Amino acid sequence: MSRFEYPRPQLVRDAWQSLNGLWEFTYDDQRRYSQAADDIEWRLSIEVPFAPEAVASGLGDQSFHSVCWYRRKFKLATRSPRTRLHFGAVDYRARVWVNGMLVAEHEGGHTPFSADITDVLLDGPEQTVVVQAEDDPADLAKPRGKQDWQLEPHSIWYPRTTGIWQSVWLEPLPATYIAALRWTPVFDGYEIGCEVLVGGDVRADLSVEVRVMHDGTLLAADRYLLVGQEANRKIMLSDPGIDDSRNDLLWSPESPTLLDAELTLCCGDQVIDRVRSYTAMRSVAINRDRFMLNGRPYPLRLVLDQGYWPETLMTAPSDEALRRDVELAKAMGFNGVRKHQKIEDPRYLYWADRLGLLVWEEMPSAYAFSARAITRLLKEWTEAIERDYSHPCLIVWVAFNESWGVPNLTAMQAHRNAVEALYHLTRMLDSTRPVIGNDGWEASATDILGIHDYDADPDRLRQRYEVSDPVRTLFDQRRPGGRILTLDGFPHRGQPIVLTEFGGVAYDPQAGGRTTWGYARAADAPSFMAHYRALLKAVSETAMFSGFCYTQFADTFQETNGLLTADRTPKVPLEQIHAATRNAPL
Repeated sequence: MSRFEYPRPQLVRDAWQSLNGLWEFTYDDQRRYSQAADDIEWRLSIEVPFAPEAVASGLGDQSFHSVCWYRRKFKLATRSPRTRLHFGAVDYRARVWVNGMLVAEHEGGHTPFSADITDVLLDGPEQTVVVQAEDDPADLAKPRGKQDWQLEPHSIWYPRTTGIWQSVWLEPLPATYIAALRWTPVFDGYEIGCEVLVGGDVRADLSVEVRVMHDGTLLAADRYLLVGQEANRKIMLSDPGIDDSRNDLLWSPESPTLLDAELTLCCGDQVIDRVRSYTAMRSVAINRDRFMLNGRPYPLRLVLDQGYWPETLMTAPSDEALRRDVELAKAMGFNGVRKHQKIEDPRYLYWADRLGLLVWEEMPSAYAFSARAITRLLKEWTEAIERDYSHPCLIVWVAFNESWGVPNLTAMQAHRNAVEALYHLTRMLDSTRPVIGNDGWEASATDILGIHDYDADPDRLRQRYEVSDPVRTLFDQRRPGGRILTLDGFPHRGQPIVLTEFGGVAYDPQAGGRTTWGYARAADAPSFMAHYRALLKAVSETAMFSGFCYTQFADTFQETNGLLTADRTPKVPLEQIHAATRNAPL
C-alpha cells in the first residue's frame, strides 16, 4: 500500500496525479512578498503534505511564523480537456498561482478547495505552482481547534499546523464531467437518494446512469436525464419487510456492508465521464432518550480521538496509519469515536466506513467571540458538512465544544444566538443526523445532551447519575464540572444523555522525567487498568446514559491519558481493554 491513497474516496477516477513530495519553501514573517514573483528566495525545502512544524516535513520548526510560501515544478502525466488542481487542506488562508496566474483563494484550515487550471497551463512540459499560506499564530478568532497560541504546548493544546497539511493532487477531466455526488439513505422507504452535479461545459441531452452493486450482485441500474447541471433521484432497493433486523444490506459497526456504485455520464449515447463511489443503507435517529441505529436502540461506546501523531501532527504518517487507528479503536471494544476539535482526513472516514466505526464530527473552535469569528466558523462548518455528508460512518455533528468561542452563554444573548444558529443551520443542511449545539454543558438547541465529567472516583460518578428524578436533581441542583447542564429556557426535553467526556487517567510508561498532564494519575499498568475498569463499570451500569465517550484514544503530546501511547502502542493488552470497555450492557 502506498503512503497516500486516492484523496477523495467517494468520487474516484482512475486517472490522477499526486503532487505530494518535495517542494521549495520559505518563511515570509516580514511579508516581503505579495504575489508569486520571481524575487522570492526559496531558502528551504519541505515534504508535502506535512506541515513545517512537523518533523516529517524535514523542518520541524514550531516557532511563530505567520506567512510561508511553497513552490513546485511539475509535468502533467496526461493532457486532457480540463485539468483541476486540488488541495485537501491548507491552514489557514491560501492563495495559489499556476504559471504566474492567480487561480484560487481559500480561507479555512480544515476544508478542501480546488481550481480549474486548464487555461493557464503552458504548452511546454513543465508547469509551476506557487502557494502562499497565511496563518497568524496569535489569531484567536479563527477556527483553530487544539492548536496552541503560546509558543510551547500547554495544558490541553498542542503544536500549531501551518500551511499545507493534506494531499495536493491533479485531476484530468473531460470537457463535461461529474463534479459532485451526494448519497442519502432513506431507511423507511428502503431507498437511496442520489444527487449528481455536473461541471464544465454543460450540454443538452445529458444523462447519468447509476449502477449499485453488492458483492458483485447488481441491485439497481437506473438512468436519469439531467435538468440543467443536476440530477436528483431516489434509487429503490428491495424492501426486506419485517425481517429488516437480519437484512444483510444494512450498515452497522458489527456488519459494515457497503454498496458499490458506478456512475456514467452520457451525452446522448456517448459516454463522456465515469466515476466510482460507494454508499450504504443505514439510518440514525433519536427516539425519546435513546440513540437509534437502523431503527433499533443502539448503545454508544465511544472514545475521544484527537487525531495527532508525534512526528506528523494532524497529518497521518500514511494511509495505513489511518486504517490502523480504526482497527485499534474496534480492538479496544469501542463502536465509535468522537473526533475532537478536528475535521479528519476523508481517508479516515473511508476506513471507518469500510471497517465499521461510528464517527462524531466536531467543528474546531475559535477562542474569541466576534461577528467575524462566527462568520468564519459558519463558512468552514458548511464546507465540512458538504464534504462529509455521504459517509455512512458519520452519525452526529457537533457545532461547539464546552462553550469554546462562546464563553458567556449564561449572560450574553449573542453567544446563545450563535450556538442556536449553527444548530439550526446544521439541521437544515443535513436533516438525517442528530446535531449537538454545545457539547459538555450549557446546552440550548441540541438533539443529544452531552455531559463532561472528569471525576476520578467511580463511586461518586455512579451516585451522581443514579438519581430517581434527573430533571430536578441533576439539571437543577448538581453541576458536573462546575457548569449548569442546560441554559435557562432550554430544560431537558427527554433527549438522550451521553457522558461525552470522562476518565482521562494519565499513565506514561515512557515518561522519563518529562512533565505530563492528565485528569487523574496511575502509577503503573495494573493500577491504570483497574481504574479504567472501575470507571467503565460505573458508567456502563448507569441507566440514565445512552452512551459514553472515554478520554482518550492515544497520548497526545503532554497529555498522557490515552489508552495507547502516542505511537499507538497499547499500555495494557488490547484484550484487557476490550473486556473492560464491554463490561456491561448500557
